[in-house]
Amino acid sequence: MADLLSSLKNLSSSSGVYQYFDKNRQLLYIGKAKNLKKRIKSYFSVRNNEITPNPRASLRVQMMVKQIAFLETILVENEQDALILENSLIKQLKPKYNILLRDDKTYPYIYMDFSIDFPIPLITRKILKQPGVKYFGPFTSGAKDILDSLYELLPLVQKKNCIKDKKACMFYQIERCKAPCEDKITKEEYLKIAKECLEMIENKDRLIKELELKMECLSSNLRFEEALIYRDRIAKIQKIAPFTCMDLAKLYDLDIFAFYGGNNKAVLVKMFMRGGKIISSAFEKIHSLNGFDTDEAMKQAIINHYQSQSHLPLMPEQILLSACSNETLKELQEFISHQYSKKIALNIPKKGDKLALIEIAMKNAQEIFSQEKTSNEDRILEEARSLFNLECVPYRVEIFDTSHHSNSQCVGGMVVYENNAFQKNSYRRYHLKGSNEYDQMSELLTRRALDFAKEPPPNLWVIDGGRAQLNIALEILKSSGSFVEVIAISKEKRDSKAYRSKGGAKDIIHTPSNTFKLLPSDKRLQWVQKLRDESHRYAINFHRSTKLKNMKQIALLKEKGIGEASVKKLLDYFGSFEAIEKASEQEKNAVLRKRK
Repeated sequence: MADLLSSLKNLSSSSGVYQYFDKNRQLLYIGKAKNLKKRIKSYFSVRNNEITPNPRASLRVQMMVKQIAFLETILVENEQDALILENSLIKQLKPKYNILLRDDKTYPYIYMDFSIDFPIPLITRKILKQPGVKYFGPFTSGAKDILDSLYELLPLVQKKNCIKDKKACMFYQIERCKAPCEDKITKEEYLKIAKECLEMIENKDRLIKELELKMECLSSNLRFEEALIYRDRIAKIQKIAPFTCMDLAKLYDLDIFAFYGGNNKAVLVKMFMRGGKIISSAFEKIHSLNGFDTDEAMKQAIINHYQSQSHLPLMPEQILLSACSNETLKELQEFISHQYSKKIALNIPKKGDKLALIEIAMKNAQEIFSQEKTSNEDRILEEARSLFNLECVPYRVEIFDTSHHSNSQCVGGMVVYENNAFQKNSYRRYHLKGSNEYDQMSELLTRRALDFAKEPPPNLWVIDGGRAQLNIALEILKSSGSFVEVIAISKEKRDSKAYRSKGGAKDIIHTPSNTFKLLPSDKRLQWVQKLRDESHRYAINFHRSTKLKNMKQIALLKEKGIGEASVKKLLDYFGSFEAIEKASEQEKNAVLRKRK
């Protein structure tokens, strides 16, 4: 405690970020302060050189303070910089007592550009700063289903480059387009179709009604498979905004955030209102072993959301929150104003329509929370945490495997498991250069660790390999400064061989401090095997597609009179078939003339 006492006596009054560590240098908590000295001292009570938790703090904070052995600070210019640095470090380092929310996606918008002669609806995540562009959204889901429906229901120009071709295509023949490319429709007539398209985007009830009529028509003509496609699409569009009954007389543009939690779980609900209507909504389930601080959770939710949506085409006029301290509300107000160079009010409504909106969001958060029963999968996660001596329940897991053939076409794959399901949108593929399986795994994990700032680390890494690969992962994580727990799974070796395909050898799970040989019927082993098998499938499939692509490239080069030996020589020099294609004939000839 001498180090902690010394640190407390020498605190700066500047703005900055503070980090608390336990006696093993395990990171406990990251916070920020306008005045570091004042904020940090508020956690402690110091009498006769004895440090105890501040008795006025919450039980959760007191529990954390009892574990603090060291503290570190980072000074910054102002409170805004401290707020952004705090959020970045929390996402990267995942401290034990901070609430960890996922990074928000950049939600898509549907837009139409009326500055061109024949506007069409398109999806964008980027902002086109030009007059005549009308946006709708954001859509947390279902944007593509809306777009596909519009193109099937209305005779719109079907592709961006259609007009340039000056020749009617297949879509004209099947009556899905009026062929403006051949002047078969005037600009004025097409504009009526475009305005009808706008009405359907703005009024999903009308869009759904048109889809239902189309579905019934197909069904009556015994075209059942096509009718099923429409049925599924209607179901997806109906789910886009479960709060569509909310339609306020005042044309509010609002973003609404409600947080509800208890014990070690919580739910964050987000609703987006434009023109007085709730157009989309989303929710996130949050897990924490150390309880929840609503203030901290709301702060992180707002920062994550508006940092990722850095250039919104449709800005809300207000952001409504279910709960937040006055201090945090002021911080977030300054953050939003700084982020967008525009003042957007953040409020906690006390009465009227806006309070009713918060109550609806809270009601939905409570309903989702009550439905979140402890599943069989959750029990297995808890049991795995206990058996493998993990610091926290592995709610988000990244699993890694490599694949190659005689050290050629070397690739790696990362799959992601979160909220009891594989998250295929988060999968990543890597081309690798390593000459052996250890170098390949090292390269794969290093490249992932380098992306922690953009894509925060998970709770757990699972490595397809033995203790050597486990140690590689631990060394890389130590160098990165990030806290991620690691386990590895390998086949039991017989005669120095793993016999993966023989079926006789058992799987072994390695942790930094132990090795486990579990029975095949053990649910914890089966859970790790499920993760490993998915990463293996993903890496193998990528290897096969890479190999097939390379074979096609080799065949093309052979057609040009370049033999296999020459292809190898070119690959060794240029590194890839794409680089070979880009190289001039003079460069390729110079490489082929070189003697080994």
